[in-house]
Amino acid sequence: MKRFLKHFAIILCILLVSLMGTYVGLAIYYHNAFAYGTWINGVYCTGRSIEEVNRELVQDFSYDGLTVYDKDGNSYTISAEEIGYQFDFAKALEIYQKKSNSWMWIDSLFHGDSTQLTPVVSYNREALQQVMRQIPFLEAERGKTDEAHKVEIVKTREGYQLVNERLEVLQTDVAENFITAAIEESRTELDLKENGCYKDLELTAQMQDTLRLWEKVEQFQESGIVYKIGEEQIPVDASVVCDWIELREDGGFATDDNGDIRLREGAVEEFVDALADEYDTVGISRQFHATRGEIVTVEGGTYGNKIDRSAEVEYLSCAFLDRRREIHEPVYTQKAKIQGKDDIGDTYVEVDMGEQMMYYYVDGVQQVQTPIVTGNTSRRMGTPSGVNFVYLKQKNRVLRGPGYASPVDFWMPVKGNIGIHDASWRGKYGGAIYKTNGSHGCINTPRDAMVQLYEAVEVGTPVVMFY
Repeated sequence: MKRFLKHFAIILCILLVSLMGTYVGLAIYYHNAFAYGTWINGVYCTGRSIEEVNRELVQDFSYDGLTVYDKDGNSYTISAEEIGYQFDFAKALEIYQKKSNSWMWIDSLFHGDSTQLTPVVSYNREALQQVMRQIPFLEAERGKTDEAHKVEIVKTREGYQLVNERLEVLQTDVAENFITAAIEESRTELDLKENGCYKDLELTAQMQDTLRLWEKVEQFQESGIVYKIGEEQIPVDASVVCDWIELREDGGFATDDNGDIRLREGAVEEFVDALADEYDTVGISRQFHATRGEIVTVEGGTYGNKIDRSAEVEYLSCAFLDRRREIHEPVYTQKAKIQGKDDIGDTYVEVDMGEQMMYYYVDGVQQVQTPIVTGNTSRRMGTPSGVNFVYLKQKNRVLRGPGYASPVDFWMPVKGNIGIHDASWRGKYGGAIYKTNGSHGCINTPRDAMVQLYEAVEVGTPVVMFY
């Protein structure tokens, strides 16, 4: 029994010495290598030296540069190459390894260690400074004093606008510090606004007065009236009403006793006149695509739209002062079938007096085609050109004039006593008849064609007449 215990004690001592030797040996081994279960940046590092791990981390790591964004979303990219960017993980690995206790390697058998390390970065600081001087949104603010940031009201195509340069002013020194730090941290993006690189500057008493005046100007310009003319909509917005503001001789805004912006006398009338001048179509010169294939110029005539200017001045003056928000169709003293600049549309009668032909189109599709005889040009009774319209329809009418009384079955006057009608006394139409044996100015039409026209054409239909 004593011998057994003696042998057991010897064996136990040997085992303990062996275990201690193994433990000490591994502790010494891990003193210059990473412990069991160590992962760095996704790389397995157990038993490997700093040099070995550094080589793999450097190989796996890449950095193209930093993209900097300002508050408006403008961006500028600083490439790694232009600032001589270099990186290495050796120092970071050395610091990390020193924090580890190699004598506690056994703990790693039960608790592995995973970490992320950033490389130690080096770059050319002068090159970075040079690049930062090329960033537009930094350079725009560099060297500016606080006094250089103004608050003023300026006139643009969109109306008067407030320019407040004291809001969110970029602090270039702060921004450059953040950019430098981001480079050193190998970040790929930097939003200057999110990092607090902007601040509002204090306002002077004069600037505060400008802001109070701007509230009045903004209120004056706030108009929600929209004119509807045909398919077009013409907003009476700030770009329009900015010209309605009365200005003092020194160019400042004129105000009333309450400090409100004053409406310039005659401003509304000027707008209505300009609107009517643009969209009134009675008697204007029109370009017309004739059936014969040409683009002809047709001037004059009675057809078209004519805005009631006095009614619109009264409406707009009240609507603007009442701050109405509405779509408004103007009042017309004369209203065509279609409103807008193209008021003829696709349904019309075409009288080609040069070809002595007449056509009727509905929605762009030809419904009637017929030869005609128009006014006698040799007797200076030629039918006048112009865009007119059918203003009446009658049956069984006797047309009278100096020395004649002509009964007709169908009568459609288009301008004064000039109209479209059948002519039972004629056996031929078209050609050059009108030059020597034409009408007194009317458009003589074969009866069959006249029946079709009379049944189809509505009062108000435009009649385009040209040579």
